[in-house]
Amino acid sequence: MATAELASGRESDYLSQLTMAAARYGNRTERRQRNQSVVATRGPLYADEPDRVEKRLARLGADWAMVRAIERTPTEPTSSAGSTLQLPPETFTSEVLGLERLIGRNNLTPVAFLEQGAQVSRSVGRITISGPEGGHGTGFMVSPSLLLTNNHVLRGTEEASRSKVAFAFQDGVDGSPLVPAVFPLEPSRFFVTDRALDYTLVAVAPRGVQGEDLSSFGRLVLSEAEGKVVLGEFVNIIQHPRGEPKQIALRENQIVDVLERFLHYESDTREGSSGSAVFNDQWEVVALHHSAVPKTDAAGRPLSIDGTVWQPGMGEQQLAWRANEGVRISRVLRALHEVPLSGEAARLRDEVFTTGLTPSPTESTAPVPSPDGESIRTRTDGSPAQAQEQAHVADNAAHLTVPLHITLGFGTAPAPQPALLAPLPVLAPAPSVAPRRPRRPDVVTAVEKDVDAALVNHRLARERPYYDRTADSAAREAYYAHVSTGDGSALRRSLTALLTETHEPQPRYKPMRLVYPWVDLHKDGRLRSIYSGKDFSAEELIRADAAVAEARLAQVQELLMQESTAGPAEFEAEFDALEASLPFNCEHVVPQSWFAKQEPMRGDLHHLFACEVGCNSFRGNFPYFDFPDFEEAVRDACGMRESTGFEPQDGKAAVARATLYFLLRYPGQVGDAAREFPEDRLPVLLRWHESEAVTEYELHRNAAIAEIQGNRNPLVDHPEWAHEIDFTGVWH
Repeated sequence: MATAELASGRESDYLSQLTMAAARYGNRTERRQRNQSVVATRGPLYADEPDRVEKRLARLGADWAMVRAIERTPTEPTSSAGSTLQLPPETFTSEVLGLERLIGRNNLTPVAFLEQGAQVSRSVGRITISGPEGGHGTGFMVSPSLLLTNNHVLRGTEEASRSKVAFAFQDGVDGSPLVPAVFPLEPSRFFVTDRALDYTLVAVAPRGVQGEDLSSFGRLVLSEAEGKVVLGEFVNIIQHPRGEPKQIALRENQIVDVLERFLHYESDTREGSSGSAVFNDQWEVVALHHSAVPKTDAAGRPLSIDGTVWQPGMGEQQLAWRANEGVRISRVLRALHEVPLSGEAARLRDEVFTTGLTPSPTESTAPVPSPDGESIRTRTDGSPAQAQEQAHVADNAAHLTVPLHITLGFGTAPAPQPALLAPLPVLAPAPSVAPRRPRRPDVVTAVEKDVDAALVNHRLARERPYYDRTADSAAREAYYAHVSTGDGSALRRSLTALLTETHEPQPRYKPMRLVYPWVDLHKDGRLRSIYSGKDFSAEELIRADAAVAEARLAQVQELLMQESTAGPAEFEAEFDALEASLPFNCEHVVPQSWFAKQEPMRGDLHHLFACEVGCNSFRGNFPYFDFPDFEEAVRDACGMRESTGFEPQDGKAAVARATLYFLLRYPGQVGDAAREFPEDRLPVLLRWHESEAVTEYELHRNAAIAEIQGNRNPLVDHPEWAHEIDFTGVWH
């Protein structure tokens, strides 16, 4: 028998559970009310934590550039698809409509939403506990063998051994009841429970009492990744209230608070709903429903519907409800990872974290992001989970732990969809090493989703004024309203504080989504290499970077799947070499190696510019330098280079202002190595800054970036401050 219990010996009864839920809810009243006010006035994307919102956008295939563009479009529907956007029909994807829905612009959803809901509901069943203290609950399959429910539904193996789960206990389309398929539970094969998180995971017999096949009811694939739901979103709950046939609380269930381990939401659930799956609009499981939040008196005691103090003997139907509480599914999975299991029990547990090679109908239709959200255990040899080498995907990045932890970001993709894109032209070099096996469809799909989103961003951008001088002037005045000049050191500190405080959100590095479609466009709608001046269409660079991203991801998956005894240093070197051999057509004017590729520096749009790979590689990580005309240097269409530095052919003033911004925003990040930008080269930047007035292109960039990440470049807004700012102290 495989049994694990993670809790103290004292078993809390139902009254204690209600009291704790009510206390958690009550302790958050002030914050919850503040968040609800933001949701009502600005929308869900502004109420939750920026990092959670960014992860949510990534899972929707969206980004802040698309959000800002949609927010600035007319609110009247302009298409037969119900979208508020002026876009051609082929761009009405579920991601675009889902984002409109999230920000409150559109309540329409594809009819597939209902079909997917019907599919995922197959994996939800009614639990019946026979004998003493018997009753009903709800549970759902999360692997080919294991059912997830609450600890307070199934507290121990003895209780579970006299319990069954019935699938298809519901009415058919004609209103008549279906014949349910009943399966015994098998806690002797697997049973894990946790009182603190109120979950129980138990094995189900592979055959029903009438010989039914358990696999025909599929399973719900769970994701450890955060960002599946944010404050203000609506969730769906499939349940068996009071043991009745299967029912659904659809959409009118709003998330009102996100705690470290719990979600609070308003919905129609009743007794018997314990153990239900809580879904987002993409039918991903976001929580395990476990308790109502009752109304309480001043002493914290639950109240009945007639206002008197509730007692368990009155029955749950007499409780006065205020909200509901679910356990965040990412926290359940995190705890499950840490359960010390071995042998067959470890193998069964690991199946929860894998999607399987042959998906069931539920697996194939439920929107399981891939590669994001897929968890891969590299070994099932029975060793404790915490000692194993692990590779998994979560939070929009590939993670490898050996015990080195490497993160390589990439886009997300909900359920795979047919590709609508032409073959991708390549401006960057082709991969130096061909994949040893065909690229997985989820890799291609993830990149195609990024391309789709980038092209939508670009189409929306073409409908906007390139630069609104009046609006930007007002925004500039407001931004620097509390900045005082006259003291160079004080001005520097004030600007650093302002740039840091207003840098929200902090988008990750993704040039095809955030740089090419709008931010770096020139007035003619073209992109120009910052060093050579060569021009490209936005779509050229979007598709070129997509080819690179696809090749990178394919090779990342190869690395993760290889059996290797290499240590952390070797793995890290392989990842660095991969990125170096497959670069994007984007330049960091402050080279990534100077800040170890860390965010938010890496994705800070103020120092990212379109730049073909040849010029990007020619510059390398040399600091900027002014070569005298007579000095010998390696010359290229991109500029001049020697061991002392690099002088671009074009864009000197723009890169100087971007570098000065970086020094203000991230003091102490550069200058501690001989090859980094030393303090004695500040005059070079100031000369380049003075050599050319701020252009409309730079003004457009500054305004566009401020829309996306909140902060501005003071050297673009106030060029005259360049000599007033005391830059002493910004170097390491």
